[in-house]
Amino acid sequence: MDTSKINTSKLPKHVAIIMDGNGRWAKQKGFLRAIGHENGTKSVRETVEASAQLGIKNLTLYAFSTENWNRPKLEVDTLMKLLVSALKKEIKTLQENNIKLNAIGNLNSLPKKVFKELSEVIENTKNNNHMTLTLALSYGSRDELLNAVKEISNKVKNNIISSENIDESIINEHLYTQNLPDVDLLIRTSGEQRISNFLLWQIAYAELYFTKVLWPDFTQQHLCDAVIEYQNRERRFGKTSEQIS
Repeated sequence: MDTSKINTSKLPKHVAIIMDGNGRWAKQKGFLRAIGHENGTKSVRETVEASAQLGIKNLTLYAFSTENWNRPKLEVDTLMKLLVSALKKEIKTLQENNIKLNAIGNLNSLPKKVFKELSEVIENTKNNNHMTLTLALSYGSRDELLNAVKEISNKVKNNIISSENIDESIINEHLYTQNLPDVDLLIRTSGEQRISNFLLWQIAYAELYFTKVLWPDFTQQHLCDAVIEYQNRERRFGKTSEQIS
């Protein structure tokens, strides 16, 4: 991993990744889709370790969307089994790298075994503070926003919140990501150029980086390339170049 071109003082505070292409990777090689998902876990490990080494404080991975439940049962079952085995295997890596595990989404919809393993790893890593790794599981951004609207509406109804006081901070406090900063860099692999219902509110000013690399082939160097591209862009947040210079 060549980090010589990376400015460590200008790292994105929050990187989010849509890990796409496991199925296509497997199909290209004549394998079952499950093999693609298995190989994708290696890229997860490399990406997490590289992020920790670079000093990125927050990494969020789109592991399973609300729409993914509609996939064939065998594939869903395989993904859930992989998740359990990965959590068991990677707890050592998380502890060694002082990484805190977090999860967002409709976690109650996960199989009991997955939820139990996930909860245990979250509990065992809760005091780690070098980096926060967030898994988006059974996650959909529209669901997240709907839930936030319902919660805020109920609080207004019960006079806990005044409607006049609702602002961005109030909305942030009712999202799954309430303890995370906005996304600075969003990466999507496999050549697809869409957001797919992922962190719609949180990526309002994120830099979008699309690569044709399929997720199982995504390496630490690919992450570095994305960070370098991010650092070479001018982030204006609605202002002019002259205002931010």
